[in-house]
Amino acid sequence: MGTEKPPIFLYTDGASSGNPGPGGYGAILKCAGYEKELSGGFACTTNNRMELLAVIKGLEAVKWQNADITVVSDSTYVVKAVKEGWIFNWERKGFAKTKNPDLWIRFLNIYRQHRVKFQWIKGHAGHPENERCDALAVAAGAGAVAAGRTLPDDTGYLASL
Repeated sequence: MGTEKPPIFLYTDGASSGNPGPGGYGAILKCAGYEKELSGGFACTTNNRMELLAVIKGLEAVKWQNADITVVSDSTYVVKAVKEGWIFNWERKGFAKTKNPDLWIRFLNIYRQHRVKFQWIKGHAGHPENERCDALAVAAGAGAVAAGRTLPDDTGYLASL
């Protein structure tokens, strides 16, 4: 009997109305026939922060270490940062002059606990999981406004201005 864990697929999207403005993230984890949706919203954030936070929240939701995870995202910001090695250059330079350093540091901490591959897809092109993640992100951002949340996102957005 093998102890191999099945691969995980993480679909993500982020959205903001205005940049900065209200926004949210959406993520879907799929593994061995199971599916879990995640979302959250903030009254003041940016699209890139929400794209990155969607990946972070999805990776943080994985319950075991050293998982094989394929992240499917329409964010060139996130996908290229990892696939082209930008993030590792930013890290070597102490994240000086890098936007969203708090999230990139958080990302690296969870990223290094797994075997993660990234796949870029075109957004708003009919991909079912991408469309669902977008709907989750938009709804979460609208929910943050409806709930009267007037504070910026809790991940340090104002600190990165």
